[in-house]
Amino acid sequence: MAVPPHPNATPTATYRIQVRPGFDLDATAGILDYLADLGVSHLYSAPLLAATPGSAHGYDVVDHRAVNPELGGEAARQRLLRALRDKKLGLIVDIVPNHAGIAVPSANPAWWDVLRRGRDSAYADWFDIDWDRGRLLLPVLADDPAALDDLTLVDGELRYHEHRFPVADGTGDGSPREVHDRQHYELISWRRGDAELTYRRFFAVSGLAGLRVEDPAVFAATHELILRWAADGEVDGIRVDHPDGLRDPAGYLARLREAAPQAWLVVEKILEYGEELPDWPVDGTTGYDALAAVGGLFLDPDAEGDFTVLDTRLTGHHTSWEDLTHDTKLAAATRLLAAELTRLAALAPDVPPEQARPALAELAAAFAVYRGYPPHGDQHLAAARSEAGRRRPDLATALDAVTRRLRDPDDELARRFPQFTGAVMAKGVEDTAFYRWSRFVALNEVGDSPAYFGVTPAEFHRFASARQVRWPDSMTTLSTHDTKRSEDVRARLAVLSELPHRWGEQVTAWMEYAPLPDPAFAHLLWQTTVGAWPIERERLHAYVEKAAREAATSTSWADPDPAFEQALHAVVDLMYDDPSLHDELTELAATITPAGWVNSLGQKLVQLTMPGVPDTYQGTELWDNSLVDPDNRRPVDFSVRREMLARLDDGWRPPIDDSGAAKLLVVSRTLRLRRAHPELFTGYRPVPAHGPVGRHALAFDRGGAIAVATRLPLGLARVGGWCDTVLSLPVHEMTELFTGRVYSGGETPLDDLLADYPVALLAPTTSVEAA
Repeated sequence: MAVPPHPNATPTATYRIQVRPGFDLDATAGILDYLADLGVSHLYSAPLLAATPGSAHGYDVVDHRAVNPELGGEAARQRLLRALRDKKLGLIVDIVPNHAGIAVPSANPAWWDVLRRGRDSAYADWFDIDWDRGRLLLPVLADDPAALDDLTLVDGELRYHEHRFPVADGTGDGSPREVHDRQHYELISWRRGDAELTYRRFFAVSGLAGLRVEDPAVFAATHELILRWAADGEVDGIRVDHPDGLRDPAGYLARLREAAPQAWLVVEKILEYGEELPDWPVDGTTGYDALAAVGGLFLDPDAEGDFTVLDTRLTGHHTSWEDLTHDTKLAAATRLLAAELTRLAALAPDVPPEQARPALAELAAAFAVYRGYPPHGDQHLAAARSEAGRRRPDLATALDAVTRRLRDPDDELARRFPQFTGAVMAKGVEDTAFYRWSRFVALNEVGDSPAYFGVTPAEFHRFASARQVRWPDSMTTLSTHDTKRSEDVRARLAVLSELPHRWGEQVTAWMEYAPLPDPAFAHLLWQTTVGAWPIERERLHAYVEKAAREAATSTSWADPDPAFEQALHAVVDLMYDDPSLHDELTELAATITPAGWVNSLGQKLVQLTMPGVPDTYQGTELWDNSLVDPDNRRPVDFSVRREMLARLDDGWRPPIDDSGAAKLLVVSRTLRLRRAHPELFTGYRPVPAHGPVGRHALAFDRGGAIAVATRLPLGLARVGGWCDTVLSLPVHEMTELFTGRVYSGGETPLDDLLADYPVALLAPTTSVEAA
C-alpha cells in the first residue's frame, strides 16, 4: 500500500545511518524516536538494495530488484516506513548507479548469467565490458603458475577454493582445467588484474564492475525498485553515489530527475578548490565543498610558513603539493588503472601505442579536477595539455593528437577519458597523496586541498552567500563514511595551527625518540595520534597499517614490507608502553583539547546553520574522534545519547567537557529551530563584530536566526578575551537558544553573549516561545 508522501520532500536536516548487517533496518527503526527528538526531519540511509553477502557498506549491489536480506528484507523496510511515518520523519536513500558487486558471482544473477553465456547473455549490455579483447578476465587466482591446478568441478560449477563460477551449456565434460578453457571467462592471477582486465571497474576494485546506465534499458532495470518507492511516496530524496564514473552524468541525472521529479536529489560530486557544480537538475552535492569551507575557518593561515619549514626539516626535502599529486596520479594511471589506460589507448590508433599510453596518462595526471564538464571542461583540458607538455615535451605531437580527439564530444575516446580522470584523481590523491603529504594533515580531506591553508571570514561569507543564491538546498556535512579523519579530530588538529613552534619542538623530539625510516609518514602518524588521543591501541594499529599501505612508499597492499610494518607497529606500541612517551602524548592532547572543543562547537554550529541542508553523521552529535573507515563505521551507543538528550530537555546546561553534552546541546537546539522555523533560514547576511578582536568571531544572519562562532581561541586567550568587541543585533528581542538568555538588541558585548559557550544561536523570542 502506498504511503502518503512526506509533507516536505526537501529536508530541514538529515541524519546519516550506516545500515549494515550488524545494525539493520529494525535496529534503525528503534532509534527513530531519538532522531525525531534530536531535531532532524529525514533519515539518510546507506544503500538498501541486496549487496554482496556480508557487505559492511552496501555499495556493492548484487540485485537491484530486492532489499538486502541481511538488513531484514522487504518486511523490515515496511516496518521502517511505518516507524518513520509515526515519527513524522522522511527517508533519503543512497543509490549506486556506477557499478555493481561481482566479488561473489553467484550472488549477482546478472553477472552470473554473463559469465555463463558470454555475449549471448541478456545482461551482456549491462556491464561495461570490452568484448573485442577476448574472454572476460577474472583476477581471483593466487600468484602461482600452478594455481589452476586447484580448480575443481562440483555440482556442475567450477570451484576455486571458496569461489564459484558457472559452466556454459555443453562445456562441462573433461578435467576442471579443460572445462575452464571452454568458458566465456578466464581466471587469472590477482596481480594481473590492474593491467589486463577487460571490464571497467569502480576505481581499481576488481570486485565492482562498471554498469552501463546510459543504456535506457539498463537504467530502467537497475532503478525500477528505487523509482517505485519514490513514486509511492516511500522515499523523499536520493543521494547518487559517484556520478563522475558514469559515461554521461548529465544525461543520467536528467533521466533520474524526470523519473523522480519531486525528490530531493544530491550527488556525491567532489569539487576542487574554486570549482562550480555543473548546471545539473539536482539540488546540490553531498557537502564536501561545505566541509572544506567550514573547516578552513578554524585554521590560522599565518602558520602556513611555519608548517612548511617544519615538514621540510623533518622529511629532509621540500615537496610541493602539485609535484606530489602529479606523481601519485601518474602512478595510479599507469599501474592501478593500467587496464583502463590500455582500453583508452586502443581508441587512439592514430597515435603510436608507445606514445598514446604515456600521453593519456600525463593528461590525466595533469587534470586539475576530477572530471571536466561544460562550460569549463575545455579550459581544464587546455590547462592539462599545457602542463603535460611542460613535463613531457617529448610527447608534444602525441599530446596534440590526443587533445584534438578529446575536444570532440562525439568521439568514443572523449566519452571514456573523463571516466578515467575521475578514477585517477580518486586513487592518486584521496587514496595515496593524502597519506603521503604530511605538512598539516587536517587538510588531507575529501573535498579539501592541502594547498590552501585556511579560509578567512570574508572568503567564507562569499562562499555562503553564493551558495544561498545558487544551491540553497545542497547538503552540508563535516563527517561522512569516507572522511579520512572525523570533524572533531580535525578541529583539535586545527589548534596546532595556533601552536606551530610548540608542535615543532614536540614532534621533533618524538621522531628522534621513536624513529621510523619514513619520516613523512611518521609526521602524519604523530599528528593523527595527537588528534585522536586517547585512542584504543588496536584502533591505532589498524589505522597505521592501512594508512601506510595506502601511502605505498614503504609498504603497500600488493607487496607488504614486514620489516617496515613491524617498525611501525613498534612505534605505536611504544606510545602506550613507554611511560614518558605516553605521558607526553597525554599532556599535549590535554593541552589542545579544550581549544579543540571550541573549534568543534564553532564549526558544527556554522555547518548546521549555513545555507544548505545539514547532515549529521551517525554518532557525531557527541565528540567523535574517529579515523578513516572502517574506524568511522564503528557501532554508535544511542542509549547514551538518548539519555543525555533527555537530561538536556530537563533543563541541564552542561559544561564543555569529555561527555560531549555541549555538542549535543548545540546540535539538538539548532536542528529543532531549523525544523520548527525554516523561515528563519532563508537568507544570508554577514554580521560583523566590531572591536579589537573582531577577527576571532564569525557571525551571520540567515533571515532571522543569527549564528555566532569563536575562531582561533588560543589567540583570543592570549589577548585577554573579547575585551570591548561587540556584535550589532536587531532591535527586537532575541533569545539565545543554548543558554535561554534574552537580548534586547543593539551593541551586544561578545564577552556577555559568549560567556557560557563559545557559540551562540539567536532567534526572535516570539519564534522560540512558539517552538
